Amino acid sequence: MAGSVPTAPPRVLTVAGSDSGGGAGIQADLKTMLALGTHGMSVLTAVTAQNSLGVQGVWALPVDAVRAQYRSVVDDIGVQAVKTGMLSSAELVETVADLLAGTDAPIVVDPVGVSKHGDPLLATSALDAVRTRLLPTATVATPNLDEVAQLTGVEVTSEDGLREAAAAILAYGPRWALIKGGHLAGDAVDLLTDGSAEHWLRAPRLDNRHTHGTGCTLASAVAAGLAQGLPVPEAVTAAKEYVTGAIAAGFALGRGIGPVDHGWRFRAGA
Repeated sequence: MAGSVPTAPPRVLTVAGSDSGGGAGIQADLKTMLALGTHGMSVLTAVTAQNSLGVQGVWALPVDAVRAQYRSVVDDIGVQAVKTGMLSSAELVETVADLLAGTDAPIVVDPVGVSKHGDPLLATSALDAVRTRLLPTATVATPNLDEVAQLTGVEVTSEDGLREAAAAILAYGPRWALIKGGHLAGDAVDLLTDGSAEHWLRAPRLDNRHTHGTGCTLASAVAAGLAQGLPVPEAVTAAKEYVTGAIAAGFALGRGIGPVDHGWRFRAGA
């Protein structure tokens, strides 16, 4: 009808740090949300100086700035899913956990501990706050194996260990745990479970070193699916398919590890 205003797409909020190189963090989150048909919004928790070679500097934003951004978006625009990424300090983790506890929307917690290059992005003093405050708010928690070890002490060396890892994460209170086994040999296999149902997600191992932003992208894709009303298993399955394509299309950028391609479906005409 002429003159009618289009309906807004589902709204997804990312609470994370900025990656100046554009491959991970807030930048990856917003690209993913757009690619998957949602409206991305952001609460910036930290600024990084970051490129294909690593992280050269991190500056956390004041807690008041993080809280103000969150309230500004949620109180006016509203959200249909929230995704958290880099939170860096215990004070930030606790602040964000309090905000999430009062938000009636699915929450995806990516407990970011280190960058793709091995740079620490979470203070050791913040680990307990992640365990006891942040994880209990999660609809889905999406740790990789390094983050599982950091948070629970469980070291996974084979596919058989994914169940133990999931149980250790679920003990902290998220409804679902998505344990990412991408660091294991063989196929890229992830385990999604709520402690009862199990969903094993497999994809072939891709011969592409340009995988910067994989974790941020997967968690944001899950949040986009949840915002669109998909049940958790369907949202995670769709997210795995999207990120597998993004890894396959990952490209060289700079002199180090390049990013996954968030726009691979556009470029493929899919």
